[in-house]
Parts: sequence; C-alpha cells; structure tokens
Amino acid sequence: MWWLAVQFPATGFNLAASGYLAAGLAVVALATGLAAVARFRRAGTTVNPVDPGQASQVVTNGVYRFSRNPMYLGLLLLLTAWALWLANLATLPVLPGFVLYMNRFQIQPEERFLALKFGEDFHRYRESVRRWL
Repeated sequence: MWWLAVQFPATGFNLAASGYLAAGLAVVALATGLAAVARFRRAGTTVNPVDPGQASQVVTNGVYRFSRNPMYLGLLLLLTAWALWLANLATLPVLPGFVLYMNRFQIQPEERFLALKFGEDFHRYRESVRRWL
C-alpha cells in the first residue's frame, strides 16, 4: 500500500482528522484480533491458520458471535487504517483484493476442513454467523 501511495501521488486526498481516524480504527482492529486470539486460547484450540487440523473445537462465543473470522477482520481493519493513514485512493483496491484472496485461499479451505471435522456443529455456526461481519 505504501508503494502504491508513492507511485501514484496524484491520487492522494486530504481528509480532516485522517490520522485520528486511522489510529482509532487501528485500535479497534487490534482489539478485535486480540479478543479473537484470547477466545481461541481460552478454548484450548490453535490459532495457527496454516494447520486447521489442530483445531479442537468450534469457538462461537465472544467476538465469534459477530464474525466467523474476527482475526482476519482485524487484519482488514488494520489495512483500512493504513489506507486512511496513507490518504491515497490508489491504496483502496488492496482492501477488496485482501478479502477476495483470504476468502479463496484461506477461509474456504479452513471452512471445508472444519465442516468435515465438526459436522453439524460447524454447519449451525456457519448458518448463524456471517463470514466477515
């Protein structure tokens, strides 16, 4: 995102209080991600996204009542805060690009595995809580 902002300075914008908005959003992003990690730790399940085989249960409480992927949501919010901080329109396509990439290459494989491992429990959870928000 920084590279895009440097390469396309003409797409910069001036938003009053963008620094404060970016900082506030970064705090929300970190709180979301840390709350999600804390829920996984309390449940005794893995936070390692590349090894879903180590998952010991479906976590459905705390921030997981609102999002099936609050850790990834926290990363998206952090990227959004960074885009606000950079104040450049050229950085904005990174945000939907991140969502598309994560959906295809991380979340869908995780969900397939969780559906196989946890069956009806995961299916009910997937039906009641949205993927992102």
